[in-house]
Amino acid sequence: MILKTRNLKKEVLSGNQTLVILDDINLELQEGKSLAIVGPSGSGKSTLLGLLAGLDTATSGEIFLNGNSLHDLDEEKRAKVRKDNVAFVFQSFELLPGLTALENVMLPSELKLSSNAKKIAEEYLERVGLKDRLEHYPRQLSGGEQQRVAIARAFACEAKLLFADEPTGNLDPKTGGKVSNLLFEVNAETSNALVVVTHDPQLASKCDDQIDLKEGKTIS
Repeated sequence: MILKTRNLKKEVLSGNQTLVILDDINLELQEGKSLAIVGPSGSGKSTLLGLLAGLDTATSGEIFLNGNSLHDLDEEKRAKVRKDNVAFVFQSFELLPGLTALENVMLPSELKLSSNAKKIAEEYLERVGLKDRLEHYPRQLSGGEQQRVAIARAFACEAKLLFADEPTGNLDPKTGGKVSNLLFEVNAETSNALVVVTHDPQLASKCDDQIDLKEGKTIS
């Protein structure tokens, strides 16, 4: 089991009121499998992703990521768990504008002091069809190309768990379909687990399992 939650709850104070963002969330994800988190805006999808990735802390409940009890760890220890186990693909790409496509993809491996960061980056950029764009900067790439760089960067982390937050949200339907297909194709080659937060039912349908959220609760 790569990811598991038990009775997960997240509350925040708003003035004199306590708002329940997530309530009693239970999920499990096996290695090599994919999970979609779907629901309308404000349902708690992004909050849940942040908790699962150790970017935020729950009010109560338990989160286990690759055997690590995130709910028992402080921020420093959660950061180490993220570094060792997690990679991200964001809706807004989050590429560094001053780095080329190759340099953006090399960065995670370089931070891990990998001796073959360039080779790993080149392999993944070729896999996502950007072999001829290695020296291009983000401003010289289309939105679809930028997202493909982001996907290559995420897989170059060689993480056990990949979180994709609305990965096709800023793309037109045709480009979004190509990017989502690519995300699952590359993921299938790695046997790593994948968690996708999305509004897109077609993207969600490609996952092995799905959690539907409404007002912070799972619905059948």
